[in-house]
Amino acid sequence: MRRDGAAGADRNAAPALDSRQKLTRIAAEHVFSRVAGANQVEGNALRLLQNGAENYPAWLEAIGQAQHTVHFENYIITSDATGRRFRDALVAKAQEGVTVRVLYDWMGCLTKTRPGFWRSLREAGGEVHGFNRPRLDSPFGWLSRNHRKSLSVDGTVGYVAGLCVGDVWVGDVARKIEAWRDTGVEVRGPAVADIDLAFAQAWKFAGGEPIARPTIEGATARAGEIALRVIGSKPATMGLYRFDQLIAAVARQRLWLTDAYFVGTTSYVQALIDAAQDGVDVRLLVPGASDLPVAKALSRAGYRALLEAGVRVFEWDGPMLHAKTAVADGRWGRIGSTNLNLASWAGNWELDIAVEDAEFAGQMERMFERDLEHATEIVLERRKVLAAEPRSGVPRRGSPGRIAAGAAGLGSTVSAAITNHRALGPAEAKVMAIGGALLLAVSVLAVLHPLVVTFPLAALGSWVAATLLIRAIRLWGGKPQPPTDDRAAEVDITSSSGVLQPDAAFRSVPPND
Repeated sequence: MRRDGAAGADRNAAPALDSRQKLTRIAAEHVFSRVAGANQVEGNALRLLQNGAENYPAWLEAIGQAQHTVHFENYIITSDATGRRFRDALVAKAQEGVTVRVLYDWMGCLTKTRPGFWRSLREAGGEVHGFNRPRLDSPFGWLSRNHRKSLSVDGTVGYVAGLCVGDVWVGDVARKIEAWRDTGVEVRGPAVADIDLAFAQAWKFAGGEPIARPTIEGATARAGEIALRVIGSKPATMGLYRFDQLIAAVARQRLWLTDAYFVGTTSYVQALIDAAQDGVDVRLLVPGASDLPVAKALSRAGYRALLEAGVRVFEWDGPMLHAKTAVADGRWGRIGSTNLNLASWAGNWELDIAVEDAEFAGQMERMFERDLEHATEIVLERRKVLAAEPRSGVPRRGSPGRIAAGAAGLGSTVSAAITNHRALGPAEAKVMAIGGALLLAVSVLAVLHPLVVTFPLAALGSWVAATLLIRAIRLWGGKPQPPTDDRAAEVDITSSSGVLQPDAAFRSVPPND
């Protein structure tokens, strides 16, 4: 730190400081790129979109203006009125000769989309694939889901969001049903190529033919001055997890988080605690009512440590908060599909936009402040967590990703209770009661009806054993194995800038053994 009176003593000091700042910035960009696994792309324009009321019309307008390609990827596309609007819009473009590709998550849509929903699109010439259906040779592979929500049109405009496609994101004014709160972003500029790239990788993994990018004039032209990263997370890469931890470590003034299913890992929670104790204004906005009650219980179980460290926690007053955003120091912002839990960070295919731009980050901060006007702050009183009254009107539904996140959080609390490696608070009593009840039920069942427990375990063990033996035999025989992750879906990037050149082919390469 410069001493008083030193300012102006050396006129050459300022340029030297600028040089150091530039070097520091270059080093920081390199660190962020390495941690996130995504290069920064400059020359983009962004538009912040809130809820279905702003996102859906923008998506449908872009689809309606498509001339060459439409790439639509979403975890859940329901067969309700909203889903039919999107399907019919895609059918219309396919009938015009536009290449339409739709990728939905098989498990996410299992109970949300009726059979035959996509028949009309396929008949019109569109291509549709379900992601990661269960396979006999991968007993637990189905746990990894495609949780992304993206749309790209003609390589010129892209959308990344937290919204699935369904009526709950629209609401019903006549029946006084509020829409779910969610956030998305519109991207124009060179970074749209990276959104297409992420789609192509997931498309290839789901069994789609490799995508050859058509020549489109202006597809990679600059559209603004914003630098951003398109972070396409894949199972076991943990890129966004490392990025989130890095942002928590470098934040100096503010770190404001919005998350739908917060079940933070011990290390991430500690990163938030360290930031708050260092004077950073850390705020966390989560649902007051959740479509997965166990996620709400697990989130509340983690409030105590955060509140005691000075982190401010707020619960949304509306029916459901589904957004996944972060903004730090009025400089960095993140919007996308990744929740702050282990299932999203480590288990799913996710897609997020990470932005470094003061004006856009300012918009996100103002959006967060407006959201707090419709939220209730949680406080500690007499060493108890006081929360808002339970809300109603949220349909209960689950997914493998949310269930996995809940299981991870439940396991963390039960482990802490057994090993006594950290202090537990009253808010975690419900979680421990659930864990104890489940273990007791299994134990009683094993005593009274042992075959009910042993037969499924024996069947599962035999399945896993057969899978391992078959793969071992194939490997000994030198036969290539089918991909079980994204490594066999990598693509050839023909530009050193990280942007795909026109006519570049998205092609698969063999995995590295």
